[in-house]
Amino acid sequence: MSSKKRYLVLQDGTVFEGQAFGGDVDSAGELVFNTGMTGYQESITDQSYNGEILMFTYPLIGNYGINFDDDESVTPTTAGVVVHEVARKASNWRNRLSLDEFLQRHDIPGIEGIDTRSLTKRIRHQGAVRAALVDNVADATELINGLTEKLKQVVTESSTNNAFPNPATGDRIVLVDFGLKHSILRELAKRNCNVIVLPSTATAKQVLDYDPDGVMLSNGPGDPKDVPGALEMIREVEQQVPLFGICLGHQLFALANGADTFKMKFGHFGFNHPVEEIATKRIDFTSQNHGYAVDADSVEQTDLFVTHTEINDKTVEGLRHKNYPAFSVQFHPDAAPGPHDASHLFDDFLEIIASNQRQRELENNA
Repeated sequence: MSSKKRYLVLQDGTVFEGQAFGGDVDSAGELVFNTGMTGYQESITDQSYNGEILMFTYPLIGNYGINFDDDESVTPTTAGVVVHEVARKASNWRNRLSLDEFLQRHDIPGIEGIDTRSLTKRIRHQGAVRAALVDNVADATELINGLTEKLKQVVTESSTNNAFPNPATGDRIVLVDFGLKHSILRELAKRNCNVIVLPSTATAKQVLDYDPDGVMLSNGPGDPKDVPGALEMIREVEQQVPLFGICLGHQLFALANGADTFKMKFGHFGFNHPVEEIATKRIDFTSQNHGYAVDADSVEQTDLFVTHTEINDKTVEGLRHKNYPAFSVQFHPDAAPGPHDASHLFDDFLEIIASNQRQRELENNA
């Protein structure tokens, strides 16, 4: 482990000094905090963190190392990692790499020795801030100033460029990739779904040409308003086949149907967010990773209605269309990491597909 100094520089000029680990590069991004006690590998490899510097509030990170099974993407794009202390020795039967070695492999800079408690309180009070991880404080300003345009491209960077299959013999699902987590593919594979993954730029015609039984909109990074090209696709597809959106997919579903989104003060980043299903009063603890949310007031003027809310701050966590078999959730029913309370939503989606197929058969036989 290097003893070299590294600096975390905030947009307002505040400097935190620590020790470098991971990739030997400078980087910049929006600084966010994650409250999970475990799951650092899944979080770092989650494409929803593209363009963000990820700070863990739990004081010791890396204690069970890195394995080759739990990655949520092939190439992580997190801008940096901030911890109070990085573990010197990892202990787990699946461990293959230390956190330091893993970040070196992917050129992701890390910094330890930071008072993460104090910095988390600051973000909660002031809101998310842009920051840079640098070896020379003087280099931070230029990196931070270049973030505006860079953050507009994170979905393009996170999405696949070509269609690829995850074949099986069950329902045919087209999954539009805005920065998908592998855990979504795993959940669909458990249910024997025949999945075709398409890039974020897919048109409605390209989606429907695969004659899908259902369409999913994946999670992803950034501001949903930076992905306007997806909205027309969603509006056309939701009229043809059942649709299910997750995280960024949820926000895009809302925008496509006339609702609005806004940037949250410091977002939801963690694995213990309680969400209530309004109709049943059921409460699930959920995994969440988003800095934007749907404006509840804006939903009232649309053909959508709210199905779930976050108990702590009352943000919109689920939507359903009044006329089409289409719905979305802000949280991650696939978890990874986090509780699996809401994994039943994948089964609900397949039941909606089955119901839609039965209805079409009745109409065809009428």
